[in-house]
Amino acid sequence: MPTALGSGPAPAPLDLHRETVLPEWVDYNGHMNLAYYLLAFDHAADRVFEFLDLGSPYIKRTNCSIFALETHLTYERELKAGEPIRCTSQLVDFDAKRVQLFHNMYHATEGYLAATNEILSIHVDLGTRRSRPFSPETADTLARLMAEHRKLPRPPQVGRAIRIKRSA
Repeated sequence: MPTALGSGPAPAPLDLHRETVLPEWVDYNGHMNLAYYLLAFDHAADRVFEFLDLGSPYIKRTNCSIFALETHLTYERELKAGEPIRCTSQLVDFDAKRVQLFHNMYHATEGYLAATNEILSIHVDLGTRRSRPFSPETADTLARLMAEHRKLPRPPQVGRAIRIKRSA
C-alpha cells in the first residue's frame, strides 16, 4: 500500500498536526496541563504513523502496531485555553524495529516554540505482544524519510537528560 511519502522527496520536517488547547486541558495555573502536552504530541505521532502507512488500516491489515517505549518532554512557553497548536515532526533515527521521533509544538499563529517531545517507539506483533521487524517496504519508506530528515539540524533537546545544573 502506498504511503503519503509517494515517490518524491520527503517533507522535512513533517508538518502534519494542528489542534486547539481545550478548556478542560487547562490546570489551576491557567495554562495547559503537562498531561495534555503529551496527549497533543501523541496525536502528532499518530499523524506521522498515518503518513507512513502505520496507522489504523495498517494495524487491521497486519495485526502489528507501534508502542511507545520512552518519551521526554520539555516545556518552553505556556499555552492557554483556545490557543492553536502546530506540531512539526522529525525522524531522528530508526532501526529494524524502532523509530525515534522528535516533535516541536508551536503556537500556531504567534509562532513561538511551546514544547518539545522526543519519543522512542517499537513495532509490535499484536498476536504475540513481542517486537517484530518492520516489513522491507516500511523499512524502505523509513530510510527515504531518514535521508531527508538527516539534512535537518539535530534538535538540541534530543538525548537530553533530566538533571539539576550546579554552579561551580
